[in-house]
Amino acid sequence: MRYSHQREVIKNIVCSTKNHPSADWVYTETKKIIKNISLGTVYRNLKILEQIGNIKIIYDKDQARYDGNTKEHHHLKCLECGHLIDIDLDTNFNRKKILSEHEFEPSQVDFFILGKCNKHNKKRSMK
Repeated sequence: MRYSHQREVIKNIVCSTKNHPSADWVYTETKKIIKNISLGTVYRNLKILEQIGNIKIIYDKDQARYDGNTKEHHHLKCLECGHLIDIDLDTNFNRKKILSEHEFEPSQVDFFILGKCNKHNKKRSMK
């Protein structure tokens, strides 16, 4: 694949934040650097970056969010503000058992642990 300045800028924007941004946020940030970029170009490049393994797409209900952390990890999700926090979690599941019981081979495992972040956790703020 040939080098693309636009793709490099988009990748750097996604990888520079831990906020798991939407495509619209990435577009807004990219326009600050590349004034004439279109939303369609941002979407196409996000898809290419995901396909080549430079970023991950996280589907959060009906919204795609982008993650520059491509290492295996999972997320805490605040039910109040929607904030996602990267965590390492040993998932230790048996692929062979899943395949034999359900004839299904998992290629990726994503866990969301739902709750409230420190901004919204009343128990923590009372201490």
